[in-house]
Amino acid sequence: MKEIIGSASVDHFNLFQSITCAVMSASGFSEGDAHKAIAEVFKQEMPNGYSYEYGGMSREVEETAGSNATALIYVICVILIYLILASLYNSWFTPLAVLLSVPFGLMGSFGAIWLVSLLHLPGMENNIYLQTGVIMLIGLLAKTAILITEFASERRAQGMSIRDAAFAACEERLRPILMTVVTMIAGMIPLIIAGGAGANGNRVLALGVTAGMAVGTIALLYVVPVFFMFFQRLHEKFQGGAPGQAVEPVTNDVVIEK
Repeated sequence: MKEIIGSASVDHFNLFQSITCAVMSASGFSEGDAHKAIAEVFKQEMPNGYSYEYGGMSREVEETAGSNATALIYVICVILIYLILASLYNSWFTPLAVLLSVPFGLMGSFGAIWLVSLLHLPGMENNIYLQTGVIMLIGLLAKTAILITEFASERRAQGMSIRDAAFAACEERLRPILMTVVTMIAGMIPLIIAGGAGANGNRVLALGVTAGMAVGTIALLYVVPVFFMFFQRLHEKFQGGAPGQAVEPVTNDVVIEK
């Protein structure tokens, strides 16, 4: 036996001897930017025979970066929602008025985060917090579009013209829609201005939902009626004729003389 100098413990990762390094991205850079920088530096500086792997959340991000699983899940969800709405409206065309109107609200969410990111504030990026808020935003905007389309379909079935039915639905649902928007935005304001632990995640989530609700609601009030009029005409052309117009009942006054 002889005495040598060495490390007290040897770490292994995937059965290979390894060294664990903790890396943090600088302000204004995303985790994806950090991964690209690590790959470039490792290729330039490290000798042959060495490699690197990610652990924890970074490993999951790297494994899903080149995967199409997320896009596939979204496509399946859209198809399922379309089929559910088609059974609700008994139409293959009317659900498209709902599905095509939701992206207008998402533009407000991603646009606001992009504008704020120009100020180099920490956490303002398309991360898991923003994506969680977007899922909630999709549900709220879809609810608004579904209710407008539902009321418009009912008015059309009662004999109103397509244009009048769309406008009447917007007028009738305007107050509940505004109540929902104001309540949601008021609930998100404390998350935007709050500090402390987790403030960056709360801020990007709340800001994305607030901007998406504000822009999306204004867009939906103009876009959904237009889509409804277009697809309702297609529905009546290919799936059935227009409902009969409401006819005022004719009353005959009968006078009995003695």
